[in-house]
Amino acid sequence: MATRLSRVLFGAFPQLRYEPTAKRIRARATGHTVVDTLNAYLVWEPRRITPVFAVPEAELSAELAPPSLPAPAVEEHAASIRPDVPPGFDPRTSFHKHTAPGEELDVVTPAATVRRAAFRPDDPDLAGYVILDFGSFEWLEDDEEIVGHPRDPFHRVDIRASSVPVEVALDGVTLARTNGAQLLYETMLPVRYYIPPADVRLDLLQESPKRTVCPYKGQASYWSYPASEQGGNIAWSYDRRFRDAAQIHGLISFFNERVDLTVNGALQPRPVTPWSRPD
Repeated sequence: MATRLSRVLFGAFPQLRYEPTAKRIRARATGHTVVDTLNAYLVWEPRRITPVFAVPEAELSAELAPPSLPAPAVEEHAASIRPDVPPGFDPRTSFHKHTAPGEELDVVTPAATVRRAAFRPDDPDLAGYVILDFGSFEWLEDDEEIVGHPRDPFHRVDIRASSVPVEVALDGVTLARTNGAQLLYETMLPVRYYIPPADVRLDLLQESPKRTVCPYKGQASYWSYPASEQGGNIAWSYDRRFRDAAQIHGLISFFNERVDLTVNGALQPRPVTPWSRPD
């Protein structure tokens, strides 16, 4: 009997998962290199969608100490991957939401104490390793900066040019129409349609101060459609930070979840994701 590979991967979602990486991984805090290793792991705590780095405790250029502050309150951001998989936690849920047994620790460098920025899991397969809070450090893979969170080796972003007619509307108003979209296929996400600005009604949109970062695509700037209650931060465009996403730099995409998207004459269903509601 054939096995659908995604069922194997998602079947492990409730478990503590790890995968070695061959990359040189460095973490810095206040100018001090906390770790420089070729022996890092990518670790996903149970129900976590994105990984963080675990590094050998013996290779730390810092001390680990019991926490000097109590555990903070954590706002959980649930994310549904697919109907047959329990909801997980997206990257907005802080490091301090642990779903595996273990202990948090302070990371003490000569320059500063980074509070509760390490987690020593109890799992025997991770013995000798500590997980570091990605947001508390500056990170390099080899000699390149990484932002947002570590890249997942099982997560792909593919971009393909398309001449299929694409139209975006909201509340009966056409916001974009093109035959020159770039289609972005990303693991676990709906297809995103990136549209040349000349084919977007930018006169109807308003620039937003919101910014987000994707480790695969770069920093995103947003637009809102103020004529609709559903139009807050409804469209975005990526900067030119990452060569990997050069095909979509400067193009504009709309949240399929919140617009009427017609592709090749067929109105598309609105997917349900963490971005289904305006923010």
